[in-house]
This record gives sequence, C-alpha cells and structure tokens, in this order.
Amino acid sequence: MSKPVIHIIGAGLAGLAAAVRLKDAGADIALHEATSQAGGRCRSYHDATLGITIDNGNHVILSGNHTALAYLDLIGGRDRLTTPEGAIFPFVDLATGERWTLRPNDGRLPWWVFDTGRRVPGTRARDYFGAAPLMWAGRDKTIADVMRCSGRLYDRLWHPLLLAALNTDPAESSASLAAATMRETLAKGGRACRPLIASDGLSSAFVEPALRYLEAQGVRVQYGHRLRALGLDERRVAKLDFGEDSVPLAPGDGVVLAVPALVALTLVPGLQAPSQFRSIVNGHFRIAPPPGLAPMTGIVNGTVEWIFAFRDRLSITISGADRLLDTPRETLARNLWKEVSVITGLAEDLPPWQIIRERRATFAALPGEDAKRPATDTAWDNLVLAGDWTATGLPATIEGAIRSGNKAADSVRKKQYGLSRDYDRTTEHRPVIGTAA
Repeated sequence: MSKPVIHIIGAGLAGLAAAVRLKDAGADIALHEATSQAGGRCRSYHDATLGITIDNGNHVILSGNHTALAYLDLIGGRDRLTTPEGAIFPFVDLATGERWTLRPNDGRLPWWVFDTGRRVPGTRARDYFGAAPLMWAGRDKTIADVMRCSGRLYDRLWHPLLLAALNTDPAESSASLAAATMRETLAKGGRACRPLIASDGLSSAFVEPALRYLEAQGVRVQYGHRLRALGLDERRVAKLDFGEDSVPLAPGDGVVLAVPALVALTLVPGLQAPSQFRSIVNGHFRIAPPPGLAPMTGIVNGTVEWIFAFRDRLSITISGADRLLDTPRETLARNLWKEVSVITGLAEDLPPWQIIRERRATFAALPGEDAKRPATDTAWDNLVLAGDWTATGLPATIEGAIRSGNKAADSVRKKQYGLSRDYDRTTEHRPVIGTAA
C-alpha cells in the first residue's frame, strides 16, 4: 500500500512553510506552483532595468515574530537577516526637518516613554497610554473607535507603524488586528520589536534555504503547474485538474490550498474570503547609500514612508498606496527621489530606478474584511487552506503567512495521518533575539 501524499498548491511563504513543516514530520508531499518562481510576494529577482537583484516588495519581520524565526531556524535562513543591537527606529519629518530615533527598552515595563531622548519629540509620557484601549477592542471596532487618531504622537508614531503593519489607513482598520500586532511586539518591549532585514534579498533568507531544505529530502517544486479546478465529491477532493494533466487522489491523500484569496474563491465553492484589497508601491534606486544611513528609516509628512538602505540600492515603501496607482511611473520615481535626496543628502539627479506597484498586495484590514477570513479547515475532509488572508488573527504579514502554513500542515496531517508526539516538536517558542531585560 502506497504512502499517502499531501499536495501543496502554491509555493509562496504559506505553501513553503506547510511543505517544510510536513516534510520535517516525514510526510510525502508534492509541491505545485503556477508561476516560474517560488516565494509569491516575498521574493527577489534580477531586474534587467537596474542590472541588480531586488525584492518585489520590502518586507521586515520583528524579533517577536516567533513563527517566522522558527521557520528560518529550521531551513537555515536566520543568519541571512541583519538587525541593529537594539530596537532602534530612526525617523525624519519632511515638513519640519526634525530627526529623532525611537528606542524602546528591552523589558516589558515601558520606561522608555519617560525618557525624552527615546520617545517622539514633543510628546509626553502619558500620551502613549492612549493606545491601551486597543488591547481590549472587539473585532467589530476600528482603531478610530477606541483611540484618538490625530495629534503629534499619532502622526509621528502610531500612524506610520500601524499603516506599515495593516496596509490600510489605521483610522478605519481593525482594532483587534492592530492589537494582535502590538501584543506580540511593542507591548513586549524592545526585545520583541527589533527589525530584522534580509540585507541580501528576501529570497536569500525565506525562499532559497527552504527550497534547498526540501530538495535535500527529495521534494522539488513543479513550476508552471497552475491548478484549474478541484475535483470535489461530497466529502473530499478526488482529483486535481491542472488543465493539461490531472492527478487523481487516493483515499489517504490531502490538499493544502495555499493560493491568493481571489484564486481560492474561484476554486472552492461557497468560500467566503476577503474581497477588498490595498496596494503597496515600492521604489528601487540603484545608488550606494550614504555612509551612516540606517538600514531602515521612517518618514513622516512625505509620500515616502520607509527607506531601506542596501549596499547597492536604496528602496522605499508606501503602504495603502491606491492613490498612486495611476501616477505615471517616471513622474512617481522623480517625486519619490526628491524626498529621498532631501533625507539622505544625495544629489537630486534621478539615478536608475524601478517602480513596482502591487495592486492587490494585501486584504484590506477592515473589521468587515477580517470577519470574512476563513478558517483553515473546509467542508471537505482532505482540503485545508493556507495564506495570510486566512484567519490567522494577524494582519497580512510574513508572520501570518508562515503561521497559516504551519496550521494547515498540522491540520491536514492530523486528518490524514494523526499527529505523533515526535512531530509535535515545534521550535516556535525559542528565545527571540536580544538580551534579558
């Protein structure tokens, strides 16, 4: 009798996480990817215009993202991340020219808010506790329902941080999703919110080590293998239809559907999933950063929101960027570079550039859209869902994507095999990077 096979549809981070977790448990898996490259929205590629390797989007994890770090530990990718010695967040206000650095202390007790040298200029310690109601907000509440969305502290801290996490205007975003992010990072102190950046590219940390890990165990991705339809009967997936070929599923076989929400909606009858999305604009400029520029800098009162300094380029990110989708690319590049040149002191002459606009980068983090996110399990016994758009309890982040892949792997294995004690040996509770408080 042949061993059951678990088919993973999609080799983005959720699919790769599911594959790695299942293979670590000894399962037989088949990994199918519709495109020619793994990684989904979290990947690197050689850009012919710039002549260098860039990321399709700028992504950061924080030292409190336990699931992502456990994944990196397992595949051998954690050493591809760089981090400052502490939780250090430089900011620049383009309107006033002010510069400051936010420096949360390591421990849970936030004494840093009482230190004028660590907090946002012009704010008082008591201002920071205005965000406390987030932690008890119901799932139907927006951030504006529970905290003030104006003022110096909001403009210079809460708005940029929450916009980056939620990719949706914070005032209209889900308070519970914001709270989940805060609870696992800033609320735990500086040890849990140190930025970790893939300085050699996202693929070098999150994708290539996973592919090597899987290949070493006999698993290769079947690229260009787009799932056209699920052959469903009353209780299970009986066949996978890839158009030119189809794969019949044996009674013990399982399926992890790790595709974007809009694709899942076309494949799974009656599925409810988020249907509103927000865009992200990323700009890449082939120029060496000036000496002393931080790896990541936050911008207030500009179009640019974050600048990332790599050895061969400067990259910028703008979240919730629907307003910029129709701006001509060169006009956008010139406008963004003007801000970058002011911040960095580099010449105003536009260097070689690339603009990447992700129109449906993430689901809109609205309370109503969050309520549409489906659970991992479906009505079919051998079909589970994975993706940052599923009900992870987090916004659409790297941490959420990997968490969804792990959850899907655990669920399908339990359904098809039954969990063993040896398998339930997750590394998700390893200590985060940092020192004791």
